[in-house]
Amino acid sequence: MARTPPKKKPPHQGPFRSHELRPGWWKRAFTGVLIGLPVLGALVGAVVIGVYSHLAKQYDLTRLGEMPERTMVLDGKGQLIGRMHGENRIVVPLDQVSPFFIKALLAREDARFYMHGGIDFAGVARAMLRNVKDGRIVQGASTITMQLARNSYPDLDDRSFHRKLLEMMLARRIEAHCTKDQILDHYVNRIFFGNGLYGIQRASQVYFGKHSSQLSLGEASLIAGIIRGPTRFSPFKNFDAALKERDDVIARLLKTHAITDEEALAARYEDIALHAQPVVTSQGGYALDAVKRDLDLILEEREIEDGGLQVFTTLDKDLQTAAEQALEKRIQGIEKKSGYTHPSKAAFDANWNGVSEVPSAPYLQGALTILNNDTGGIVAVVGGRDYRQSKYNRAFQGERQIGSTVKPFVYAAALARGLLPGTLIEDAPLRTGEIDGVLSGWNPGNSDGKFLGWLSMTSGLVQSRNTMTIRIGNYAGLDRVMQLLSDAGLGQGTKKTPQIFIGNAAANLRQLTSGFSIFPNEGVRRRPFLIDLVIDRNGRIIYSTPVLETEVISPGVAHLARRLLSKVIDEGTASSLRSEHEFREPAGGKTGTTNDYKDAWFCGYSDRLTCGVWLGLDQPKTIIDEGYAGRLAVPIWADVMNASVKLGYVSRGPRVEVPLTSVALCRASGHIATEACYQQNSAYQDNIPYELVPQNFCSIHNGSGPGSPQMPVPDQPRPSLWQRLRGLFQ
Repeated sequence: MARTPPKKKPPHQGPFRSHELRPGWWKRAFTGVLIGLPVLGALVGAVVIGVYSHLAKQYDLTRLGEMPERTMVLDGKGQLIGRMHGENRIVVPLDQVSPFFIKALLAREDARFYMHGGIDFAGVARAMLRNVKDGRIVQGASTITMQLARNSYPDLDDRSFHRKLLEMMLARRIEAHCTKDQILDHYVNRIFFGNGLYGIQRASQVYFGKHSSQLSLGEASLIAGIIRGPTRFSPFKNFDAALKERDDVIARLLKTHAITDEEALAARYEDIALHAQPVVTSQGGYALDAVKRDLDLILEEREIEDGGLQVFTTLDKDLQTAAEQALEKRIQGIEKKSGYTHPSKAAFDANWNGVSEVPSAPYLQGALTILNNDTGGIVAVVGGRDYRQSKYNRAFQGERQIGSTVKPFVYAAALARGLLPGTLIEDAPLRTGEIDGVLSGWNPGNSDGKFLGWLSMTSGLVQSRNTMTIRIGNYAGLDRVMQLLSDAGLGQGTKKTPQIFIGNAAANLRQLTSGFSIFPNEGVRRRPFLIDLVIDRNGRIIYSTPVLETEVISPGVAHLARRLLSKVIDEGTASSLRSEHEFREPAGGKTGTTNDYKDAWFCGYSDRLTCGVWLGLDQPKTIIDEGYAGRLAVPIWADVMNASVKLGYVSRGPRVEVPLTSVALCRASGHIATEACYQQNSAYQDNIPYELVPQNFCSIHNGSGPGSPQMPVPDQPRPSLWQRLRGLFQ
């Protein structure tokens, strides 16, 4: 019987069965991986694209065109005075940019700009290969659109992978939203070119002193070469490196067939003449600095710092220039006078390092302010001789004693109380108890050391007699004088004392000039201001200054005060305006010289402008022996106001005709003259405003009615001192 062969044991049934290890399993696994990885990658990519596309949608694309330009400051005629705030940029349309620069820019930064949709995938691959080959990041793949995205939104300015993905998705969105030319327009105006310069227009102006439309091929290539390293390749800092980058850009242009061989050769050998214009990020000058201070007060910080505003001021650029030149020219003349002992500015400049600010200048300083009488607008302001050395604005910030320039306000207060220009006032030493509130021992004299006896009120101001002014101020009343000064914007914080009548009041030049404007303005003070209106980048008016005014004195009082002040110019302490400096316009004004000749003031007006001038040292000292304002300050005023006439600020005559009437008056009492006044040779005829005609007849001469101007006047002795005083203060 045949034996049955034994059965084979079944294969192992554990987890690693023999059929899973049969040949070809790894091929199937590899195939699965090959199929699965792209699918997984696509899914991941889709998620990433979806997420970052969603994040990119959160950016406002209108901001692409919002570039913080410098704020433009313009004068009242629209002339550019300077720029401030914002970035040092001037936006120009693409058609005003040299085609050479557009070609150079594309060759340098994005040769395939017109072929891609925001991301240059060929450029990405090329950059990856180059970086792998060199083992470090030596080449980026940012397109112009991606750079625009990064430069337009501050939160994209980092080197993270997240930022790069967001930048790429935002670039695609920008390409869908804007044309290629719009993208280039935004880019060339936004890009940073080193040295604080933004945009092709400012780069062109500062580096080559020309408009961006005028750039040659060599110049355009040099500027395009700056973009990747604004500090390293600045021609001001490293000219050789800048030329090397220029040549690289020209080579790229030639390689992309954007230029011919002849053009490339000419560009390489083109003379590059740097303009080397100073880059000023915060232009100076007292006028512009004053505008900046006022702008800080009227607008929000955000509105200011974003820049791009047009600030129309009340300044007149031409008159501003004339004022600066006149002040410097005349002060240089003073420094050359015999007896002048202080350092000259020229000597100081010779040892100045050209950088450090001077807290207190050792040389003679000056300041000037001009106001438009119609509005109160400041037409010119000079705060010192050199803004680089001292930012301190002496016209707006420097308070000093104003000397005799206070006297017109004292006289105006007395006129308002009934005193008239022809009334006689005694020029004599003050008597004990005569003046209210006088401290013991105060007995000032006159600058010439003389006392001239009885003079008309007009003569008291024309000759600037101190004792007469004190008596006139006492008649007006200290409280009334101080109230008038306050209403005119002067004397704040001044101690209440009769010394204020002859100049013991402090003010700055802006305040004094504004106060003086009440005389040509029929008694009205208009608030001084510097900024007329502000327009934003969209052309909307966001601020406008109203003309604010208040009546300080009546039109009649202003009329009589003008009569007195015109005589100061025609025959008084400022008469050199007519005789020597040939100023012919109707005008009035008053000089002021403080004790020991430490300050020289002159404030005066035409019917169009009011102008104030001050001279002195920062640390008060005698300027020069006998340094009266008529010698020092008046010539500056004359030069500036003569220049104003040439610029069109000519007289238009009085704006308001004050009703006048002819009245017979008594010089002793200041009341309506009687027959006895004529008999005593004390009567005179005057034309005065109706509102100021006295209501009483003279009682000093015991008359009983008005006299006749035609009747003969016998020679009679003048009234006694007691009679005159009694009539004056009745």
